[in-house]
Amino acid sequence: MGKLGEIRITGGIPLNGQVAVQGSKNTALPMMAAALLGRGISVLKKCPRIADVFCMEEILQGLGVHSWWEDHDLYLDCRKAERGKNAADGAGKMRSSVILLGAMAGRFGEGSMGYPGGCIIGKRPIDLHLYALRCLGIDAQEGETEIRVSGHPLGGHISFPKKSVGATEQAMLAAALSCEETTIENCAREPEIWWLAKCLTAMGVRIQGAGTGCMHIQGRKSLKPYSMKVPPDRIVAGTYLLAGAATRGRVTLLEPPGGELNTFLELYSKMGGQFQWNSGKLITDSQKVCFPLPYVETGCHPGFPTDLQSPLMAVLAGIPGESAVRETIFEERYGVAEELKRMGAEITVRGDTAYISGKEELTGASVKAGELRGGAALVIAGLSAHGETRIAGCQYIRRGYENICEDITRLGGKAEEEAGEYLYENIRLLEKPE
Repeated sequence: MGKLGEIRITGGIPLNGQVAVQGSKNTALPMMAAALLGRGISVLKKCPRIADVFCMEEILQGLGVHSWWEDHDLYLDCRKAERGKNAADGAGKMRSSVILLGAMAGRFGEGSMGYPGGCIIGKRPIDLHLYALRCLGIDAQEGETEIRVSGHPLGGHISFPKKSVGATEQAMLAAALSCEETTIENCAREPEIWWLAKCLTAMGVRIQGAGTGCMHIQGRKSLKPYSMKVPPDRIVAGTYLLAGAATRGRVTLLEPPGGELNTFLELYSKMGGQFQWNSGKLITDSQKVCFPLPYVETGCHPGFPTDLQSPLMAVLAGIPGESAVRETIFEERYGVAEELKRMGAEITVRGDTAYISGKEELTGASVKAGELRGGAALVIAGLSAHGETRIAGCQYIRRGYENICEDITRLGGKAEEEAGEYLYENIRLLEKPE
């Protein structure tokens, strides 16, 4: 945990050097939910120390889970987790909290959860989550302030009308403690799904088809705890490579997420970026980045990830020429466009598409992050801009980036975070039991 205030960036310095990629936020959170299914101590190795992880830890503590950290290894002792504990308090801070519903139904046969919060990037209804739970025989009811589930999962057949990463994870977690088989059709194929399947398999669940769009899950009456390394974060990796592209630098990623950046690297090449894999490192050279992208659209994996849309837009704002980015996942993810305009960016949003007239250079300004990836985009824009940029709303950036200023400094950039108030100061820092 750290203090949160403003980020101050002095732009115009090409980033050069090596940086390690932190553990994946979007993998760690469902793995933390999975720990609740095992009656023992689970360990997430190389877990990112970010606000969303701390928030999920706080919610689990509210369910009677004892947790502690050893460097970047998070220990979750779920032996004394209790039914009837309320997980509502921390739910409004984070979207991913909703996936605990299936885990609570599996472990306790009941549970309640406040409506999930998180970044304002568009409509993210929970109807697919409730649909999945009901398909497995769980009674899921929506109240004015919370969602309640009752009944142990029975297994069944789920056919999603559209792909959803969170709802797929919900279904997997709920099915894990069912002794009957569950089939999930039209499920998400993102790497996080495969990693959750690997985690559940280590706990004793039999899963076929993870990453294919159709999964078969054979749960068990009881599951053992797990010990797993959290994989590197593909979105953080993409963010740092885009920061290198914006500044025309040379960035090398240590421990990159192999195989998860293919679509991103295709676009990077089209902009003029060069890269090579060497001894487990991803070495990039952005000195020749100068080509706009006439058309890019986000999509479900293996398409271009929506979480990198805003950071990409920040780069394209500094490449002369006409680019267009179409957002197909979250309809309100262009909120950062107005902040980029304060820095001189020329962006016009029409419907689901942002049209960018790139220019040679942006200008530093005082801007405010309104959500996680938009905040990362403002950091990238600040790094490429002339002069100083001050970014308020750092609490959003801290949701997914552990040490973004330290990493930028390690690459030769000038970025520092001014102290503010503590976030999640009410988390109980529990000691390792004897």
